Amino acid sequence: MKKVLIIGATSAIAVAVARRLSARAAAFHLVGRSEERLMDLAADLSVRGAHAVTVSVLNIADLSAHEAMIETATRNLGGLDIVLIAHGTLPVQATCDTDTTYALQEFHINGTATIALSNRLAPVLTPGSTLAVISSVAGDRGRASNYLYGSAKAAVSAYLSGLSQRLFKAGINVLTIKPGFVDTPMTASFKKGAMWATPDQVAAGILTAIDKRRSMAYLPSFWYVIMKIIVNIPEFVFRRIRL
Repeated sequence: MKKVLIIGATSAIAVAVARRLSARAAAFHLVGRSEERLMDLAADLSVRGAHAVTVSVLNIADLSAHEAMIETATRNLGGLDIVLIAHGTLPVQATCDTDTTYALQEFHINGTATIALSNRLAPVLTPGSTLAVISSVAGDRGRASNYLYGSAKAAVSAYLSGLSQRLFKAGINVLTIKPGFVDTPMTASFKKGAMWATPDQVAAGILTAIDKRRSMAYLPSFWYVIMKIIVNIPEFVFRRIRL
């Protein structure tokens, strides 16, 4: 029985991961902003085979509340085998360009808060456990369409790379998850195409990466090739194209 902490548990990808893990009779501590949605998810997972489910309401942006949540989760579960950090927002870049306060709030939610959570979780993880964090392919290179979001994810990815190196010798795996386009409520207004994945497809990739103790997962995997191409476009060309 795996003991699983999911932060941002009611996001579409997190729900899909939790449902797959419930079939393995995992025990969960779910964290999110809405108690009603958390309780609905807890009931759903219990029906699907979860061993036990407890919940905590948390405003991720409130860094002072992180430690109490982690203590509660660790106590309720009796330890942590898998931690998935899956919270996030998708800021409007045009608003970020004109409203610095909004831009910094969005960077805080998508970047600083994730780093703070990871930093506070590291000391309570034990050999064999996994810290899996959803970053994004957007962090691989800043693009005019979403560079505030991308910069936050770039910070998270760089932090996790160093944390992974530090914790590896202790037998703790740190997994950076880099999804591409995913059809979720957060992207409901976007036009969809062949490159879009479902939350369940991404969830399947996340669990494969956790099971194989990988350090990085581009999901779907073709995004690895796409981002390698984008990252290697010369700057004098990149600044003239639209991506």
